Parts: sequence; structure tokens; C-alpha cells
Amino acid sequence: MVENVIWPAAFDAALSRSEGRRVPQDLAIDEPTVDEIATAVQQVGYDAVIERDKSYPREYETRGRVLVNNADDATKSDLLGAVAAYMQALRE
Repeated sequence: MVENVIWPAAFDAALSRSEGRRVPQDLAIDEPTVDEIATAVQQVGYDAVIERDKSYPREYETRGRVLVNNADDATKSDLLGAVAAYMQALRE
């Protein structure tokens, strides 16, 4: 079983790549939340578990993280790209 951890910083348009953003700038959004990420992960077709009391190691604030279970058929970069595309669609 593969368990991927997705942090909100991976999609944050205010961050640079060296600060933790993992998607291209055109797929990034402003202030992503774990609820948006979990919804997008479920739309992609995977199980999502929200952990709200976790903080990204490079940040001081606690924004939480999303655990993605059973994502054996996709690489993490493919998963992040698909989730980012759905998150942009949710914001429109």
C-alpha cells in the first residue's frame, strides 16, 4: 500500500519551488486548504484522510495535510498535477 502525503504548500501560488511548491505556477492557487485538497483527491478517485494538526516542516502555521491511500497506479507528480487541475476547477 502506497500512502502519499500532500501538503497545502505544494499548491500555494505565493510560494516558490524552493519554499515547497510542487506544481507549476499556472496550476498553483492562492491559500489552498486541506478541505479543497481532499475534495480534489476524491474527485481524482483516491481515498483521502485529513490530518488538521500537522504543519509543513518549512512553515510555522498549522495548515494540516492530506494522506492519499492506495495510489499505487500514479506517481506523486502525476497525482499532484491532477489534484491541482481539479482544485482550479473547484475555485472557478
